[in-house]
Amino acid sequence: MAATDTSAPLVHAVNVTKSFHDNHVLQGIDLDVAAGQVVCLLGPSGSGKTTFLRCINQLETIDGGRIWVDGELMGYRERGGRLHRLNDKQIAAQRRDIGMVFQRFNLFPHKTALQNIMEAPIQVKKEPVEEVRERAIRLLERVGLQDKPAAYPGQLSGGQQQRVAIARALAMRPKLMLFDEPTSALDPELVDEVLAVMRELAVDGMTMIVVTHEMAFARDVADEVVFMADGVVVEAGPPAEVIGNPKHDRTRAFLRRILAEQG
Repeated sequence: MAATDTSAPLVHAVNVTKSFHDNHVLQGIDLDVAAGQVVCLLGPSGSGKTTFLRCINQLETIDGGRIWVDGELMGYRERGGRLHRLNDKQIAAQRRDIGMVFQRFNLFPHKTALQNIMEAPIQVKKEPVEEVRERAIRLLERVGLQDKPAAYPGQLSGGQQQRVAIARALAMRPKLMLFDEPTSALDPELVDEVLAVMRELAVDGMTMIVVTHEMAFARDVADEVVFMADGVVVEAGPPAEVIGNPKHDRTRAFLRRILAEQG
């Protein structure tokens, strides 16, 4: 699989397994995500969604299987049919092309919104400060915070902090964005402002894998919905099928509960 092969998926995961001691969190996950696609991962707590997301960008080490991003085997080099673990510097280099937005915003509290966005391109990619500053200002505008460049995280609402976190990830010009329940830590009235930014990213063609319980977002924005439970993919397909007409009892039970909670 070569990066120049436009027919190849941007993310290609094959039989991915991961255990923590005796807890088999991922039990053979297969997933393909094409460039420009939005894939939403649904499922109950403990189903392995977040762990799988963290395995994609090597925040967790997989026990078995393979994950490729843009044709590059993540975390390993294969020689003579054997896998050799990359060193920390090589893994960090792979991770530069993948943006990740967490449940908690993980902003530097002592840096302004603008400084938070500028930090990684300057420190990691060694890009010119003025060039990065201009990009950061444009990104603040993109997420609707053009009036907050000098604000510190403690002066921002949770929704505003999460929008800064999205802008910070975008500042690295990623080819893939991973979102781990980006609205779960927010007050209900702040959820829509974050989802609106994510909807715009989808319209702009950003490849996104989103762990979420926001059914309206998954139904309206996702190209594919994947329902996971107990470390396996139970059901996957277009939102109209998986959300609108689920085939499996576990999917139906989960959706009933979530939709009842969301009114």
